[in-house]
Amino acid sequence: MPDRVEHVLFDADGVLQDLPGGWYAAMEPYVGDRARAFLHETWSDELPMLAGRGDYLPVLAASLQRYGVSVPVNEVYDAVWKNIVLIEESLEIVRALKRNGYGVHLGTNQESYRGNHMRTALGYDDLFDVSCYSYDLGVAKPDPTFFTQAATRIGAAPSTILFIDDTPRNIEGARTAGLPANQWDFTQGHDLLQTILTNHGISTHA
Repeated sequence: MPDRVEHVLFDADGVLQDLPGGWYAAMEPYVGDRARAFLHETWSDELPMLAGRGDYLPVLAASLQRYGVSVPVNEVYDAVWKNIVLIEESLEIVRALKRNGYGVHLGTNQESYRGNHMRTALGYDDLFDVSCYSYDLGVAKPDPTFFTQAATRIGAAPSTILFIDDTPRNIEGARTAGLPANQWDFTQGHDLLQTILTNHGISTHA
């Protein structure tokens, strides 16, 4: 028999939160039809910062300058990277799990500026029992080490922690580390998330 799931570890983007209209549309006011190219470049540049190595804002500032953007980097960062809308239906499931005695935790790839914004302005530090940000752990998903470190922080066996994420490679990384894991994003509807939880013996009902 598999171990009883006692904890749920949630990804953030695509699961708990969204960027309205998407990243490309958010960058278009600054770089026009080069938004896709710009973002893929800066996401590549950002990878070390996701693992806690380096400072992202100077890197972003250099990219903006290279693309001829004169708007201050903080203004662009606030308008795009901090433009986060919470998915209330997802958060209500988190709260219901917490009420029912399950451990609820956050497992997300973020550099420090966006991560700190999520911790404080979005209230995630108050919502979750344990928060596992990649910049803080020093390793990013899908590396299985991210998940073994998360399990250590949670203080539970990996087999008792269900991981929910919208990206297939992150699901694979979690399973490699011994966590049961399911791919899901909010566009699939919260009835499906409820079904996934039920299939793992987890109840959100009072």
